[in-house]
Amino acid sequence: MKRITSIVVAVLCSLCVLLSLAGCGPRPKEKEPAPAPATGTKLSELVTPISPPTKVTVGLKQAVSDAGVLIGVAKGYYKELGIEIEMQQFATGQDMINALAAGQLDVGLTVTASGLFNAMLRGLPLKIVADKGYNIPGEGYYRFVIRKDLVDEIKDFEDLRGRKLAVVGTASLDEIALDRVLQKGGMTTADVDMQVIRSFPDIVAALSNKSIDGGMVIEPFIAQAIAKDIADPWKDPEEYDPDAQVALVVYGKSIMERPEVAKAFMVAYVQSLRDYNDAFFRDIERDAIIDILVEYSSVTERELFEKMYPTGLNPDGYVRMKGVQMDIDWYKSRELLKGDLTAEDVVDNSYVDYAIEVLGKYEK
Repeated sequence: MKRITSIVVAVLCSLCVLLSLAGCGPRPKEKEPAPAPATGTKLSELVTPISPPTKVTVGLKQAVSDAGVLIGVAKGYYKELGIEIEMQQFATGQDMINALAAGQLDVGLTVTASGLFNAMLRGLPLKIVADKGYNIPGEGYYRFVIRKDLVDEIKDFEDLRGRKLAVVGTASLDEIALDRVLQKGGMTTADVDMQVIRSFPDIVAALSNKSIDGGMVIEPFIAQAIAKDIADPWKDPEEYDPDAQVALVVYGKSIMERPEVAKAFMVAYVQSLRDYNDAFFRDIERDAIIDILVEYSSVTERELFEKMYPTGLNPDGYVRMKGVQMDIDWYKSRELLKGDLTAEDVVDNSYVDYAIEVLGKYEK
């Protein structure tokens, strides 16, 4: 009897091995994404708050695209997770990059620039970690506009040749964006009279006094210029820069050295992005979110929110890798980078991955 039992066991074991080799055996169960938290669920029920509470300094300009921080501060998401947000204003993106690299700033809400990527090439611990703005097809919030009185003269990309066109800075997002407009007409910035005007309101003023013909402008200045018949929104960015990653969240060394803080920050940030998307694209608590942005952002006129093109903010937090790579390639092609980089080198998705693990994927 014992011999028969042994034979049966041996046969069964052999069958299991064969089935496994054939791919028919049991497979490890794939981890399923967490379901989105129920309405009313507190973030502190999903993530252990930082104790004792810690300060996180954030560089920003209080634009609407900073909603991931502004909404979270107003709603108490960061505070609930033991994070005290200290907002700091910076005159230039390079100043912000310098502060991040020196450990004087934890998080920067900024755009790509040669200075950012060259800092990374020098080995400074900086990482792009989340989205802070992209253009929604048909409603680009960051775009090229022309003077209203030139709509009959500047009808297509080729009509921009030799024109006076403005950007707020060179070797950064603004010059890249203008160059992509011109590429559609077979040109580069060398084929126009590119003017550097250091602020968007000043670009609008230059359009108004007819000292320039067009320029790269962001909301709310687009809506204001259109309302005053100063500018025409011209073509949508979907035609000339459909994959652009307009703005970014960058982590510095001082927060990455506190991984639990970095992860908790991202949970609050992504939840805030979802509140923004719910408000502007689902009409859920829209008035309440606009109230927050009127109080906390630089757009203090409530009626502007009904006129502006909405900022695109990924409710799952991820940046557009293709857009980041395109920016790197642009800087490299102009010999503005002191080495080789890829999007995978500069982007760290692990923090957003963690936030999605906690919050689940956004249900669109």
